[in-house]
Amino acid sequence: MVNEIQVTREASGSQISYFELQAYVGTTKHLGGFESTKELINLCRIDGNSYVLDVGCGAGATPCHLAKVHGCNVMGVDLRESMTSIARARATGEGLEDRIEFRVADAQDLPFEDALFEASLCESVATFVENKQRMVDELVRVTKPGGYVGLNEETWLRTPPPGLAEEAKRMWGIKPDIPTADDWLEILENAGLRDIVVKSHEFDARREATQVKRYRPIDHWNMFYRTAWLYLTNQGFREYMKERRRLPNDVFKYLGYSLFVGRK
Repeated sequence: MVNEIQVTREASGSQISYFELQAYVGTTKHLGGFESTKELINLCRIDGNSYVLDVGCGAGATPCHLAKVHGCNVMGVDLRESMTSIARARATGEGLEDRIEFRVADAQDLPFEDALFEASLCESVATFVENKQRMVDELVRVTKPGGYVGLNEETWLRTPPPGLAEEAKRMWGIKPDIPTADDWLEILENAGLRDIVVKSHEFDARREATQVKRYRPIDHWNMFYRTAWLYLTNQGFREYMKERRRLPNDVFKYLGYSLFVGRK
C-alpha cells in the first residue's frame, strides 16, 4: 500500500501532486467514465488472444477488466510505484495475477521489445506528457504490425477564451498545452498509424457517472475513508480541494475528450 507518511508529507507542501493524491486514494479517473474505456477497448478489437499494454494503468481497474471480461493477458505500467502497488493488490484480490503483470516504467521510454503487443492503450496520461510525439512513437514501436494503438485524452473541442486554457491546466495539474483533436491526429499520423478513427465527445455528466463501475464496493469504501482521513488531518489537502471546488466558468463548453484508435 501507499506510504501514508510519505503522501501526507507531499500533500502538506505548497504543490500537491494530482497523481500522488490519486495513488493515495486509490482511484483512476478518465474523462468519459468507464463507458469510454469500454468503447476504446472495442475499437481496438481486443479479445482473448490479445496481449495488451495499458500505459498509465493507475489503480489497475482497466487491466483487471480486460483480463476478467475479455480473457486477455495484460501488462500495466505506471510511472509511480505507489500506483503499481495498488494495481497489483487489486489483481491479486480478484484472482487475476496469472494474467496481469505490473511494472514501473516511463511512457516515453518503454522497457519492451519491438512489436510485442496486439494493442497498446493510454487514457488521460498523454495529455500530461510534454513530448507527446515521443510517447505515441513508443506505443507504436511496441505494438505488432496490424495491431492497434488507442488513446482517450482531453481535447479542446472549441478554442477557449483567453485565460481559460491556463486555468484548466492549473486545476488538473497539466503543464503542457492541451491539444485539439487535429493536434492529436497529426501526432498519430506522424507515428505511422493508419485507418485512424477519431470520436470526440462533449462532457456528459451521465457518462462521467459510469466511473463508479470501475470499482468494487471495497474500493469505494477505501477511497471514501482515505479521502476523509486526509481531509480531516491535512491542511494542505483542504487548501488544495478548496482551490478546486469550483471549475472554471463554462470550461466544458470548450473542453471535452476524444478517442483515437489507429492501426500499425
